[in-house]
Amino acid sequence: MNESGERDGVIDSRGRRCPLPVIDLARRCAEVEIGATVELWANDPAADADVPAWCRMRGQELVAVAPLPGGGSSYLVRRAR
Repeated sequence: MNESGERDGVIDSRGRRCPLPVIDLARRCAEVEIGATVELWANDPAADADVPAWCRMRGQELVAVAPLPGGGSSYLVRRAR
């Protein structure tokens, strides 16, 4: 969330398979300011491992993971650098 408490971006990658959800996340994170958040929606089972691994490798903060109605997960990522 940004300073006003709003999410800065939502990426709907449902239906896209590995590695596309993480590529979508990386592209969007590069477009937002440091401290901003990006929310990724993905239903590819590989995203459960890929998103946290990408955050660790890239020095980004995985803020929250939550199930989405109808399947898949929401990954809230804060751009840390």
